[in-house]
Amino acid sequence: MTELGTKVENKDKVELDPRAEAEQKEYLYVLLNKPVGYVTNLPQKGEKEAKELLPKDIRDKVHAVGRLDKDSEGLLLFTNDGVAANRLSSPLYQHEKEYEVTVDRHISNEAIKQYAAGITILGIKTKPVEVKRIGGMTYRFILREGKNRQIRRMLNSLGYNVVKLKRVRIAEYRLESLPIGKYLVLPSLTGGRARGPYPPAP
Repeated sequence: MTELGTKVENKDKVELDPRAEAEQKEYLYVLLNKPVGYVTNLPQKGEKEAKELLPKDIRDKVHAVGRLDKDSEGLLLFTNDGVAANRLSSPLYQHEKEYEVTVDRHISNEAIKQYAAGITILGIKTKPVEVKRIGGMTYRFILREGKNRQIRRMLNSLGYNVVKLKRVRIAEYRLESLPIGKYLVLPSLTGGRARGPYPPAP
């Protein structure tokens, strides 16, 4: 069966093309705890790219899923599986992204309500953002989109400044206790046992 739209019946036997099966086996899925000071991609002169923390045999094959700005730390996913990357980064799927954010002063209840209703940044109203206090001046932010430096812009718009910003989750993928600068090789993005953690590349 080579034509698109071919119907499959109970008596039919469907097999995966060996070439497609081989390609699937070569997919890589890597979770990195990015330190502050590393850019996600397109480094300018003198900047360090997060992918450089991966060994050469991995970093030459994968690309970052989404982005995490230079001043932030935490979870970054890398893969060479375009379909999986698109599903995790496309705004159509509205996957949750969770952050732990320390600010310079307590966020008022009124501000939290405004974030929950959506707030205008860059001329566009954000989707509702869930904000809960963890302790001290650290808060949990849960987003369902990923505008450029969104949390920083949202906080700045109401007079708050970010002291520390750490991403701890994308969809069901969590940073857990992975140390800064280390990475895990995941067997897939659908489950299984991870390998690692590994230190950054020498």
